[in-house]
Amino acid sequence: MRIHILTRIIFLSLGFVVAALVYMQIIRGGYYHAQSVNNRIRIVPIDAPRGRILDRNGVVLADNRPSYHVAVIPQDMEDPNALFGFIGRVLNKDPRVLAAVFTRRKLTPFDPVIVAQDVDRAALITVEENRFQYPGLVIEQGFERFYPFHEAGSHAVGYVGKIDPTAADVLQGYGYTPSSLVGKNGVEQFYESELQGAPGGRQIEVNNRGREVRLLGTKAPGRGRDITISLDQRLQSMAAELLGERRGSVVMMDLSNGEVLALVSSPAFDPNVFTDRSRRGRIDAYMQNAQAPLFNRAITGQYPPGSVFKVPLALAAVERKAVTPGTAFDCPGYYMLGKARFGCAHVHGPEDLIQAIAHSCNVYFFHAGQMVTAPIMGAYARVFGLDHPTGIDLPFEAKGNLVLPGHKKGGWFTGNTLNLAIGQGDTLATPLQLTVMIAAVANDGIILRPRVLKAFDGKPVRAPDLSRRPIIRLRDATWRVVQNGLRRTVDDPEGTARGLSDLKGLAIAGKTGTAQAGKEGDHAWFAGYVRSPKNNLAFCVLLEHGGPSSNAVLLARDLLARMQAEGII
Repeated sequence: MRIHILTRIIFLSLGFVVAALVYMQIIRGGYYHAQSVNNRIRIVPIDAPRGRILDRNGVVLADNRPSYHVAVIPQDMEDPNALFGFIGRVLNKDPRVLAAVFTRRKLTPFDPVIVAQDVDRAALITVEENRFQYPGLVIEQGFERFYPFHEAGSHAVGYVGKIDPTAADVLQGYGYTPSSLVGKNGVEQFYESELQGAPGGRQIEVNNRGREVRLLGTKAPGRGRDITISLDQRLQSMAAELLGERRGSVVMMDLSNGEVLALVSSPAFDPNVFTDRSRRGRIDAYMQNAQAPLFNRAITGQYPPGSVFKVPLALAAVERKAVTPGTAFDCPGYYMLGKARFGCAHVHGPEDLIQAIAHSCNVYFFHAGQMVTAPIMGAYARVFGLDHPTGIDLPFEAKGNLVLPGHKKGGWFTGNTLNLAIGQGDTLATPLQLTVMIAAVANDGIILRPRVLKAFDGKPVRAPDLSRRPIIRLRDATWRVVQNGLRRTVDDPEGTARGLSDLKGLAIAGKTGTAQAGKEGDHAWFAGYVRSPKNNLAFCVLLEHGGPSSNAVLLARDLLARMQAEGII
């Protein structure tokens, strides 16, 4: 009896085994064969070089250089301690740090994880000679982004970095690999889709230890598109040098088409630091620096414009006939509103409109502001580009701020109107916005859209049609009066920008501003335009907590003098 039961158990067991074999080899044989092939066949990605970034004269601002990285394939790794110990000894790095980098960057079992970037030749030779002793250890060839001008103009060009692990899955659907570099700011970020190339790959067969035994095919990567931008690196370097250690910004824009020739923010940063995460210490130092070197003051910084705001107020006052060019107000050096005293920088005595612009008389504009009214001042400021982005082709542009009656907490009072008239209170603008505003005055009301793009792969992009740009339609007489006042700011012996009057051969006009900004001191502004046989440009200089506006005027003078000496204007 027991023999019969045992026999039945044996036959049933054999039946199950046979059934399983039939299922696996016949019914599911194709599936398991495919799985076996998939485990033997791998695609090793080849990164594509990014397109270069060049200035308007063909000077390379961002380029690539070949580099070699030490990487680990998770699926093939057998002894992590031995592997990271070896890499650490060769590269003089802490194995625990390398292991932590591996864990943080790991995405899939088969994608190589770079644990050390841009390794020198001697270390590479040692790794190559020993890598078969450490399964999973590979050498990856890639490209390092290189910025030859380092800090000069870094905010406009931007920088690149590794893909954020949280976005890796999404970006892989767009052709990115785990080791791809992506733009993080500036032109690098805004034109990422053009600069990023199409990755290639090597299809290889590996053995059961993950080692390559045969190359099955190769797809070459496609290089990204080169981008020529409107910036002139000569101007970028000049402006950066003149700003020095001071916080501030310099912007210059072509009056004929809105091309930005200079966009400098200080202090700056070296974008080369961000291409290698092993430099984390320097990156952290940038992040923690109280001077905010990563902050783009030219387009993201928002500051009270001070007396530069008197320009749209002057246009509103003349256009609406609140004043005429001959209307004069007496300036005793202050204006009394009840018991409140609103100051002026000097005792100007009787001043007409043109004198008030040239001398930046607060008292005159306290009167004019009340006659025009706050809502009308705000309306003119908005049409001149304040309180909304300019639309420049760079990321993270701020819109500024303009608070008017009906939108201010606690109500609106006459004192608020007086502050608005001289660009104080809650009014904020970026240096780029004031550049666009002053350009509109120079161009009789054409609002330019600033841009930095000039060409893709050497082929110029279509220039903007200025006939389609917004136009502020004022009487010709209105434009001439205010433009005359802006010229007198430079030419008048008492003008607030008289330091520029010795630059012969240049027609310069502008408006200064000294904006109160708390305990750290005033902001210094000078926004203007220059006409010469070679170039017609709008510009804006900001010195953050830089003292009186005369300091901004001196920087503008030095920059324009250098430009003239270099034949740029």
